[in-house]
Amino acid sequence: MATLFIADLHLCSEEPAITAGFLRFLAGTARKADALYILGDLFEAWIGDDDPEPLHRQIALAIKDLVDSGVPCFFIHGNRDFLLGKRFARLSGMTLLPEEQVLNLYGRKILALHGDTLCTDDHGYQAFRKKVHQPWLQCLFLALPLFIRKRVAAKMRANSKASNSSKSMAIMDVNPQAVIDTLTRHRVQWMIHGHTHRPEINSLSANGKPAFRCVLGAWHTEGSMIKVTAEDVELIPFEF
Repeated sequence: MATLFIADLHLCSEEPAITAGFLRFLAGTARKADALYILGDLFEAWIGDDDPEPLHRQIALAIKDLVDSGVPCFFIHGNRDFLLGKRFARLSGMTLLPEEQVLNLYGRKILALHGDTLCTDDHGYQAFRKKVHQPWLQCLFLALPLFIRKRVAAKMRANSKASNSSKSMAIMDVNPQAVIDTLTRHRVQWMIHGHTHRPEINSLSANGKPAFRCVLGAWHTEGSMIKVTAEDVELIPFEF
C-alpha cells in the first residue's frame, strides 16, 4: 500500500531519455501504487490542449493505460504547464486538482502543491505568475492561432532563462515563513512539493509541532519520487 508523488519531468521531444524513463515508470513502478500524484511541470511547456505535438498524445495514452489498470492519477498544475486543461485530462484520465490540496493518506494529513507559490522572495516571478493566472488573459492567449502561441511561449521561456541566470539561488528557493504560514493555514504537518529542484525532506516546526517539507527532484539525469506508506515517507531517486 503506497501512494506515489512525482513532479518536474519537463517532458519535451528534445529529451527522449526522460520520456522513455517516464513511460517505463508508468508501466512498472506506478502499477503497484494506490494512486499517483503529479505535482506540476509534467511538460516543459504547454500552449493549449489543441497543440498537435505527438508527444502529448503519447503521454496521455500512457497515463490513461495506468488509470485503466486501476491506479488513479491526479494532477496539480506547475508553472510550465498551468494551461493544461480539461481536454487533456479527459484523454489521459487524470483528475485535475486545485493548486493546494490536502490529502488524508494512511493516517497522515499531507498538503500537496507545485511549490512556486512558496517562493515569495522572487518578486518578479510572483508578479508574472499573478498576471498569467488571470482567466481573461488565459482565454485571450488560447484564442490566438497556434503558431503565434508557440512564438510567445518561446519568447517567454527565453526571457525566463535570462532572468533566472541573474537571480541568487536563495531568491529562487522557498521562503521559510511562507512554508510555515501555508502549513498553518491548512493545519497540517506534512507538505510535498516540487518546483525548486532541490530534493530533500526538511524538518521544521509548524502549528507548535514537528513538521516536514518533502521536496521532489527534477527528472534531469534520474527519476525522483516520494513514496508515502502507513509506515514512512521516503524520497527515492531512481535510474531511468
